[in-house]
Amino acid sequence: MSSTEYSDYIDDADPVEEVLPSNHIQVELPIELRGERIDKAIAKVLTEYSRSKIQQWLEAGLIYENERQIQVKDNASGNQILDISIPLDPQNSAFLPENIPLNVIFSDEHIAIIDKTYGMVVHPAAGNWTGTLLNALLYQFPECSLVSRAGIVHRLDKDTSGLLVIAKNAIAQLGLVKQLQGRSMQRKYLALAWGKTPLTKVIHGSIGRDPRDRLKMGITLGSGKEATTHVKTLCHTRFEGKDLSLISCVLETGRTHQIRVHLESIGHALVNDPVYKNRIPHQTAQTLKDQLLAQNIHLPGQFLHAALLGFTHPLNEEHLIFTQSPPLPMLQILEFLKIDPSLWQKSLETCD
Repeated sequence: MSSTEYSDYIDDADPVEEVLPSNHIQVELPIELRGERIDKAIAKVLTEYSRSKIQQWLEAGLIYENERQIQVKDNASGNQILDISIPLDPQNSAFLPENIPLNVIFSDEHIAIIDKTYGMVVHPAAGNWTGTLLNALLYQFPECSLVSRAGIVHRLDKDTSGLLVIAKNAIAQLGLVKQLQGRSMQRKYLALAWGKTPLTKVIHGSIGRDPRDRLKMGITLGSGKEATTHVKTLCHTRFEGKDLSLISCVLETGRTHQIRVHLESIGHALVNDPVYKNRIPHQTAQTLKDQLLAQNIHLPGQFLHAALLGFTHPLNEEHLIFTQSPPLPMLQILEFLKIDPSLWQKSLETCD
């Protein structure tokens, strides 16, 4: 399945790497793999690399048979010997297993539910080629090495905590992606935002790269990807004379930084967001951060937690709902602001 088929997959673009070959190896594909898509066949033999990595090598023209370049669309003929030029690139280690602890909420032979900690990058990228959720999955669930993107079908930002579903085989992955595309997967988040948010609000706004800052996303007119976020206020509070709101957010779509961009666009940026912070009371925000640090309460990034994930099991069709409490620093921040920490559970209620 190509990256373009993941219409709700965060960071859809999957550019071909521009790399220089360095390490030449030969791989023999046995007759039993005849008829398999060539990337799948290679992945079954070269298990230390993911299918997405092998697809990139194919697209970059690094795999040959008898001096003929193998194409992505080719099928294995069996009893083949392929010459592969593995790039000398830090990305080579990006798809290797690493023994990184994971909080596995649920696991069967087809899927796994992970409670991702804040501070963990989901997928390898520039500056984070190792130590990612993908590396941890390849160690914890070796079968994920045979699935595109190691079974990852949706992501959370580095400093967003909470629930993710992982596919352990291609059939499960396809079923989960279809639910994302059909907008039937339930994803509910707990967030703390600046300002006094309305009781309920539906935010529409296409999201694309900010033309003034390519490292940010923004609301784009006439371009970008359609995005919709449902917001429900759980309570309001005040700090140093400024309003804050505990809210739940329900995603219809899953665009890059969607909740953060949408809330900033209506004047309610997330507390402690290092990037999207227009129209926040900056001096009060710094005072809050300083006082929290004085209490030994530290949150590295935005106050955003994926608290609920619901979907239909892609194989047995059972409807599953998983919930997960926010990490301790978030609960401590709520207590510091005199917000009942148990209010996070209200974020699990239906938000229309």
